[in-house]
Amino acid sequence: MLTIVTLSDVPAAVRKKTVGTAGEWRAAGITPSQFRSLTRAGDLVRVRHGVYATRSAVESASSDPRQGHALRVAAARAAVGRQAIASHQSAAVLHGIDLLRDPGGDAVWLTRPPGQYSGLRLEGIHLHSARLPEQHVMTLHGVRVTIATRTVLDLARSMPFMEGVVAADSALRLGKTTEVGLAEMLRSSARWPGADRARRVTDFSCEDAGSALESCARVVFAEAGLPTPVLQAAIANAGAEFIARVDFCWPAYRVIAEADGMAKYDDPSRARAQIMRDIRLRDAGYKVVHFTWSELFGTPERVIARIRTAFAAPTSF
Repeated sequence: MLTIVTLSDVPAAVRKKTVGTAGEWRAAGITPSQFRSLTRAGDLVRVRHGVYATRSAVESASSDPRQGHALRVAAARAAVGRQAIASHQSAAVLHGIDLLRDPGGDAVWLTRPPGQYSGLRLEGIHLHSARLPEQHVMTLHGVRVTIATRTVLDLARSMPFMEGVVAADSALRLGKTTEVGLAEMLRSSARWPGADRARRVTDFSCEDAGSALESCARVVFAEAGLPTPVLQAAIANAGAEFIARVDFCWPAYRVIAEADGMAKYDDPSRARAQIMRDIRLRDAGYKVVHFTWSELFGTPERVIARIRTAFAAPTSF
């Protein structure tokens, strides 16, 4: 006769666990027969080779993207060692910091102390080696993760400039870190590999960039040699009546540039509102240039040319 076992039948200490290897579950107090019964019943679910999570943990992860990534991180830590800390792209996901490229899939990024490298290669796990002071680590969504300031600097040290800027701008905008905090950590880590690259990112970063698209545009504008624009400028008419807050403004040229997500064009009411807004801005003497993701990355030279043309065009004021 088959004996049905549920998690309520195992010791209370075991029920506090959510993720572990088969060996860890057994070491915690589940017998081999109980383990087999629990996996058959779906109370323990395999989340990667040799690693199992409770059904409730898997269900919670399925409804929350960050919790889902935290579960993948927890499973990866079980596989490579509990001293591993979520870092880099994984830490960004858990903090809600924007990344230019979606990590996607089941990939996770971990940092382990030096000397633990064993030649281990596990699918979907990107391992870094570094000492992480305790003040650089926190617990988030149930897993150990680098704090936002360390995360931004790790990304800035290891990724292309534009991608580093997207992450840094996002963390500043969300209040996850500060310019002072980034500068202080950089001063204490001047000998880190890639520190100069990270310094270039943090020197360029700005909390006023309103989105990843705006962060990318800032980089494209700078690389093209355009003057530095004012971000999130408040525009008013001659009667001091507020019209709009705009993404980029070059007051000396009376030029505005707006970074448009496609949602604006998919919604007719938003598109009409944009048209009326542009009319008011032009009536106030500004020249307005719009660009999209596809234009910025597909034909950036055309975006730059439109802005330069607007610089050279006469204004009505």
